[in-house]
Amino acid sequence: MEIDRRINTSPQLLARIVGVLYLVIIVGGVFDEAFVRERVIVASDAGATASNLLQMATLWRFSSALEVFMLTCAVLMAWIMWILLRPVSRDLAWLATFFHLVAIGIEASNELRLQEAMLPLGDAKYLAAFSPEQLHALTSLTLRAYGRGFGIALIFFAGFCLVAGYMIFRSRFLPRALGVLMAIAGVCYIVNSYAYIAAPKLAALLYPAILLGPLVGESALCLWLLVKGVDRGEWERATAAP
Repeated sequence: MEIDRRINTSPQLLARIVGVLYLVIIVGGVFDEAFVRERVIVASDAGATASNLLQMATLWRFSSALEVFMLTCAVLMAWIMWILLRPVSRDLAWLATFFHLVAIGIEASNELRLQEAMLPLGDAKYLAAFSPEQLHALTSLTLRAYGRGFGIALIFFAGFCLVAGYMIFRSRFLPRALGVLMAIAGVCYIVNSYAYIAAPKLAALLYPAILLGPLVGESALCLWLLVKGVDRGEWERATAAP
């Protein structure tokens, strides 16, 4: 009962917890992409990718473990965001949460591909049935499939960004500008992901500039929640409203 009471009366604490979780996800995501996958994956050379993966196997495994931890943080974040946003609209808060959880589920299943990419490069006896070139190609195909799966997950996360952005805009306990930035982030994710799936050449032209919107929007929300939190008076008034 004490925990339930604190959850319902400590919006500032909840906001700062979300800020910390969001910061872990953002920093971890940048690390995984910029300092691990960008160093390992060579899009046009399966052999080089396999060689890099073997040389940086420990870093790759650490990155994979970090991904799982980030997904755990994302589940907690989805729950707390529902608590924070439900005074605006309980139905929309549920919708945002469902979008978020579907994205997390896809990412979690997609995470297996990062583990599978290492399997063809192992020393199991059955791998002798394949040539080195075939094994390298299998690793590269697995990593390409990971990219496609991540793009699909971002479409659902875009749904969260759009709905949450609208709710933040309607709320009086968070700045409207944050809602606009989150909505822009959602639109950018949708354009990027559908381009990646349906028009790869267009996606190559848009990337990485298209991700500036999500970086700004999500970082702004993260830092605001971490530093400023929510307007407690407005949040409590919204909670008490019929």
